[in-house]
Amino acid sequence: MRPNLNRNNKKKIFNDPVYGFISIPDEFIFDLIEHPYMQRLRRIMQLGMSHLVYPGALHTRFHHVLGAMHLMTLAITTIRRKGHEITPEEERAVLIAILLHDIGHGPFSHALEYDIVCGVSHEEISGFFIERLSAEFGEDLDHALLIFKNKHSKPFLHQLVSSQLDMDRLDYLNRDSFYTGVSEGIIGSDRLIEMLNVHNGNLVLEEKGIYSIEKFIVARRLMYWQVYLHKTVVSAEFMLIHALRRAKQLVKEGNELFASPTLMYFLKNDVRTENFKNDPSVLDKFAALDDYDILGAIKVWQDHPDRVLSMLSTRLVNRDLFKIEISKDPFSPDRIRLEKEMVRNQFDLNDEEIEFFVYTDVLSNNAYNQHKQNINMLMKNGEIIDLSKASDNLNISALANPVEKYFLCYPIN
Repeated sequence: MRPNLNRNNKKKIFNDPVYGFISIPDEFIFDLIEHPYMQRLRRIMQLGMSHLVYPGALHTRFHHVLGAMHLMTLAITTIRRKGHEITPEEERAVLIAILLHDIGHGPFSHALEYDIVCGVSHEEISGFFIERLSAEFGEDLDHALLIFKNKHSKPFLHQLVSSQLDMDRLDYLNRDSFYTGVSEGIIGSDRLIEMLNVHNGNLVLEEKGIYSIEKFIVARRLMYWQVYLHKTVVSAEFMLIHALRRAKQLVKEGNELFASPTLMYFLKNDVRTENFKNDPSVLDKFAALDDYDILGAIKVWQDHPDRVLSMLSTRLVNRDLFKIEISKDPFSPDRIRLEKEMVRNQFDLNDEEIEFFVYTDVLSNNAYNQHKQNINMLMKNGEIIDLSKASDNLNISALANPVEKYFLCYPIN
């Protein structure tokens, strides 16, 4: 049974800079949006540290999920018009699923996803949030959870929420392009949605949408190199990751450290999936954690007596970021040793401390994964063909192969 909620004045519209005026579909959706779990997304930036490269990239997860919900309403209208049944209950459930699909993101989203908690993905935490909201709001959330977990009898509903052609990606590419000013990411979302269809219960794209989907795949590849995996963003994110790891190490060693009570809990404890399942208070603590906890701590940690934490924090606050080199080939052990030795001597670091200042890892850009929920094209003759085979653009086959680049990151002064 749903809670007894005030039903007055809930036919709201809001002005979205990407789509213009957007309507909230119904009063129940409004109540969900007003919930503290959803309002928390206003305090989590969509693009993590990307604003240090693109100053306008300060939009939030809250912006994104409302935009994705709007696109979902358009997709439902299109699919219904083409003769496929979506009941009012299914419509509400899929709108709830897309609205809540990112609710499990922690501070700075992907950058700290596996450092705030241990091995628990944001999708898994989103599932825990939806289960909790189900107890409060009732069966509408149960149906949404079935769609979210791909257990609904109509697979295309899940594919609209999470696939290689979902409303999540259609929104974030256009939205991230808008706020960063990187025009290469702009896609024809209206055209793509208009070409959606359903075949044997699965989402497909009609053949006449082939050029729009080709542009979508290319745009995604470009946005990854220019925004999401931009080398300066990578440098900042790895510095933030190592500042948090150093803080966690210091706390576990018994050192005093400023942190909000919520952040301190996650610094002291290695929180895993079973903790969320066995202790309801863990989800409450996670729900109280956002970018503000991290930013406030980083500012104070500038003056911490631990030199490693202080240096990382000060450089992050002042945007004095580490140099980063990108290579198609892995950096040799000799080169890594050389950089570590130079940094060690420059800053008088010991063997343990040097690991917080010199990083090397691999960046992977996979614009289209042929082995994961393919984008299937519905040809005019009724045949279903994978995008990479249907396209006459040779780039699509090339883009189906992941591209890996290696980086080496270190301070130079």
